[in-house]
Amino acid sequence: MRIRACLFVASILSAAAAWADQVEVSLDPKALIGQGVPTLNVHIVEPIAGFEVKLKRSDGKDVLVRGGGRPGDVRKIQLTQPEGKLGYKGELSVNLPNGSTSSMPLEFDAELFGPLRMKLEKEDVDLENRKLTFRLSRPAGKAHLKVLMDTGRVAMDDDVLFIGEPADTPLELTWPTASGRVMRIDLQAYDTSTFFTGVELYPWQVDIPHEEVSFDTAKWDIRPVEQPKLDKSLSDIQEAVSKYGRLAEIKLYVAGHTDTQGGTSYNRGLSLNRARSIGAYFRRKGLRIPVFYEGFGEEALMVPTPDETDEQRNRRAEYIITIQPPVLKNPPFPPKWQRL
Repeated sequence: MRIRACLFVASILSAAAAWADQVEVSLDPKALIGQGVPTLNVHIVEPIAGFEVKLKRSDGKDVLVRGGGRPGDVRKIQLTQPEGKLGYKGELSVNLPNGSTSSMPLEFDAELFGPLRMKLEKEDVDLENRKLTFRLSRPAGKAHLKVLMDTGRVAMDDDVLFIGEPADTPLELTWPTASGRVMRIDLQAYDTSTFFTGVELYPWQVDIPHEEVSFDTAKWDIRPVEQPKLDKSLSDIQEAVSKYGRLAEIKLYVAGHTDTQGGTSYNRGLSLNRARSIGAYFRRKGLRIPVFYEGFGEEALMVPTPDETDEQRNRRAEYIITIQPPVLKNPPFPPKWQRL
């Protein structure tokens, strides 16, 4: 009985005999949940009267399949099993047209995988030291890391090999020094069975320095006298868009803040309206990139003060250009950015 081993065969043991030209056996031992199951394949080469596969799985489950076919047929025996790696041991018996029967032993492993999961949080990316740390849900095989700088230069685009580190082991990757700031990180990580998962990160953001706009008390309308400040800021934003927009889709985020005069809820609404007014002014003046806004009121003070304190430095806004929602320093709550 001939054996044709496929790419991922763990082991198939056979006792070859002089009559063993009637069938070939191959194994597809690995599959991803939702995309099939491992299969044992019986290829019928010469006429047979039938065959029987009898296996004992390592968890005690019995597998018994009988079949037949004509030369050229391939009978796929689906090895339905739980997620994980299981061993199979047993035999394949073939009934020949002359009435005789012979068999060969089979022994192999089969694996059924769930989705490969990666854990990578924003705090796991250390731009200053040019490294990141992630974890996989299965033993690690390798990773491919690509790091693009905002100068357009690729700092790294290469594979990093692992040695089967167990699931949930911290895996560190580093990249070499390059001019500019990191704009995009592409990471594909593979387990030891070559299944992979990936993520794209955009840690890049630029804070636009600007002169703060003054509003009338309890108002959020842009006064004509304040418009030159916004015009200067818009020019700086447009310059950054022209410089970096060819590398990614840039967005503007406007964050509004107040001092501690007034109630917390009132100040949050006031800062939200002022942030929206600033973003809307940029839009009316021709800014074409997406604009988002949020108000933090008195809950993210630049200068800590007691309640009901008139502090001009806390009446401010942030203009941030970035690709994904920006990383803020100690935000008082998860921002709900609204798009203009």
